[in-house]
Amino acid sequence: MSSNIKDVARHAAVSISTVSRVMNMPDKVAKETRDKVLNAIRELNYMPNALARGLIFKRTKSLGVLIPDISNMFYSEMLHGMEAAAHDQNYNLILCNTDNNKTRMMESLSVLKEKQIDGLIFTSEPIYPDYHELFLKLQIPIVLAATHSLEYDLPSVKVNDEQASYDATEYLIKNGHRQIGMICGSITDQVTAMPRLQGFLRALKVHQMEADMEKLVEFGSYKFEDGYHAMHKLLEKYPDITAVFAAGDERALGAISYLHEKGKSVPEDISVIGFDNLRLSQMSIPKLTTVGQPLYEIGYLAVEKLDHLIQKEHVPELRTYVDHQIVERQSVKMRNHESV
Repeated sequence: MSSNIKDVARHAAVSISTVSRVMNMPDKVAKETRDKVLNAIRELNYMPNALARGLIFKRTKSLGVLIPDISNMFYSEMLHGMEAAAHDQNYNLILCNTDNNKTRMMESLSVLKEKQIDGLIFTSEPIYPDYHELFLKLQIPIVLAATHSLEYDLPSVKVNDEQASYDATEYLIKNGHRQIGMICGSITDQVTAMPRLQGFLRALKVHQMEADMEKLVEFGSYKFEDGYHAMHKLLEKYPDITAVFAAGDERALGAISYLHEKGKSVPEDISVIGFDNLRLSQMSIPKLTTVGQPLYEIGYLAVEKLDHLIQKEHVPELRTYVDHQIVERQSVKMRNHESV
């Protein structure tokens, strides 16, 4: 029969709270008492679990992470950052893939509640009113990563998508392009797709260029095949196009694939810029110029912010916007040498 925390307390002649303090905050316990407890743990071969460690402090040192699509390469680097921060803060991560399905998300939240997680990181999706109601019922700290909410006071970490898209479009303009199209995300996505569309259109208007959304923009999902089909439609209705801003690297690579099949050279005939700076963007031919967002940093900061909330410490910034950058590679060509 395995030993439990009560057995350790009895064997060391101390209270359960003292055993818990030794496991959670050993520097707060006198050396003599700490040694007695550690000896009892060794002699009884006690393996403390998360629930035992949380008996006194009501913490399991576990964090839940909701991912809408684990197959999306976007999340691997962000999860890498989360895992690093969790390790530094002595947390374990429990990852749930919702597969962009509301029912699965609700089931995942139920499982995480049973696991008595200390906090939750919610990624990428918009925060709808019914989602917010579910969050309130959890009664735990929640941080948003690569998404945010302007309606609810939920701490978040992300890039400024509107400004990043403005900068991507202006980069094409400054490279001499005047006929620019966009492959955008779903029109229902208010978190990333719409801000990126707004940034694109703002750049065109600032530089006094055509901003006809019907002609210049194709909508779709984030996957490779969506970029492929969107490029087909965009080229059909805008054959004079010289550059494309694809609001996602997978979309950009899908667009490049379609152009290659149609005998269009990138960047000689049409330049393409992506968004995200996924590892895959360095593996394409040509290598993809893209908007780099620091996904590792987003993941790391989200866990750090969540830890501050769990510790009931002051979080100075509700909505954190991290810096983006234009990562120049080989898929954008200067159309002329005229400064725009």
